[in-house]
Amino acid sequence: MLSIIGLLVILTIVILLITQKLNPIVALVVIPFIGAVVAGFGAGEITEFFNDGISSVISVVIMFIFAILFFGIMQDTGMFNPLITRMVKLSKGNVILVAMATVIIGAIAHLDGSGASTFLITIPALLPLYKKLNMSPYMLVMLIGMSASIMNMVPWGGPLGRTAAVLGVDASELWQPLIPLQGVLIILLVAMAAFIGSLEKKRLFKKDMLIEGVNFDNFNLDHEIDAETESLKRPKLLWFNLLLTLSVVGLLMSGLLPAGLIFMLAVSIALPVNYRNMNMQMDRIKAHAPSALMMAAIILAAGSFLGILENTGMLNSLAEDIVVILPAFLVPFLHYIIGFFGAPLELVLNTDAYYFALLPVVEQIVSAHGVESITAAYSLMIGNVIGTFISPFSPALWLAVGLAGLEMGRYIKYAVLWVWGFSILALAAAFMMGII
Repeated sequence: MLSIIGLLVILTIVILLITQKLNPIVALVVIPFIGAVVAGFGAGEITEFFNDGISSVISVVIMFIFAILFFGIMQDTGMFNPLITRMVKLSKGNVILVAMATVIIGAIAHLDGSGASTFLITIPALLPLYKKLNMSPYMLVMLIGMSASIMNMVPWGGPLGRTAAVLGVDASELWQPLIPLQGVLIILLVAMAAFIGSLEKKRLFKKDMLIEGVNFDNFNLDHEIDAETESLKRPKLLWFNLLLTLSVVGLLMSGLLPAGLIFMLAVSIALPVNYRNMNMQMDRIKAHAPSALMMAAIILAAGSFLGILENTGMLNSLAEDIVVILPAFLVPFLHYIIGFFGAPLELVLNTDAYYFALLPVVEQIVSAHGVESITAAYSLMIGNVIGTFISPFSPALWLAVGLAGLEMGRYIKYAVLWVWGFSILALAAAFMMGII
């Protein structure tokens, strides 16, 4: 009975999230509560389940809120603009170099972990360059999306934050083994961008559309912003902000302090140094609070969901019954199989459904066969994260497609095989590096 109720709870949540009939927060809170009541658990027991689930994710919630605030403030100060401007100038209008620079620019812009802000920064800046060189804007969005996906493995990115919530561990601890992998994947993506750029160059040459020798010495990203955004820039504090950001990343890598405390301290330093006026400080918090609170609310709702499913025994019962159905030789490798199809699964499952419904079940199944929970989680996350920005369920992707003036269907058709191929390469790299 517990297996049936657990399966119905998970399927209901997945269907509601896929069809976008219900907000993720509502679905993750209400459906498991109804499931627990139907299974015969009383108010006192459900309260204990809830408290246990919330306590397992609270550190992730704190980190998310203050990480989004911190990197939002850094975006406001214009810290990333000189780096992006420099990369564009170094490309000198060469199609292959522009493609390679796009990857690096995407990685820099996605340091805040927000897909929306990444696309808002990069696409308006790079789209005129792509158009001037007759390069495909579909390639622009794909390369930015893949680069951002690699950077999305940071603790304040959605996938790792969700994984940490499911496993009940500190996100910065999960991140540390992934740092070398991120470096390797960025290098591989730059090489892949060079290859895609060479194909684009051949296409342009065949169509007699190839333009070379364009001078971008006068390119400046700051020329593209409005007066209100300009008033928030702090060019004189560029080196201070860069040093502060590097210090934050260094502390996260060291594990000396909890990630939440690191970002609390960083926000407390960044705000008064960059914006002396109290009203401006409050305005910066208000500007970034919606995205911070939305992510925090989803993680808290997921904590309630996981607390109920785990403590009622639904998750364990469901995992045991699935093992009976699956061919025995597949069960110990289920995390690899799901990870292999992680990118295309983004086309049918949204991020919340993948991490909060699929991951816990797979983790329960393979852990019973001696696979470590972290290994299972890494396999699913690494296989899936590269596909983050081919998902029609991603609001940030719709923003990117809109900014570039593209059609969603044509973009998915253009990008899906490149993205899936690179996600498999990412899994292979993680396997060879001993991460999975």
